[in-house]
Amino acid sequence: MAEKKTTKKAAAEVKVAAEPKKATVKKATVKKAVVAVNAENAGFKAGDVYQALAAAGKALTVKEIAKAAKISEEETLLGLGWLFKEGKLAAADEKITLA
Repeated sequence: MAEKKTTKKAAAEVKVAAEPKKATVKKATVKKAVVAVNAENAGFKAGDVYQALAAAGKALTVKEIAKAAKISEEETLLGLGWLFKEGKLAAADEKITLA
């Protein structure tokens, strides 16, 4: 009986063909909120923050204000800056309330 010689290349091709193909995993991209920093937008965000604090009637954290106002934390900080500059807010123990 004659044996058939296989080359290393042919053996490697057989092994590669026998391995199952791996599924590609697509990574989800996270989109960051783009905050327009201008006087008009800052004023609107300040109004949103003020209304959220007035409706709550108590001191809130930045995260709680953002959730109540339904805006991002970056937009909340923009509005807070406006209101702090006008002297409308007071802060104590990482919470913010109307002055």
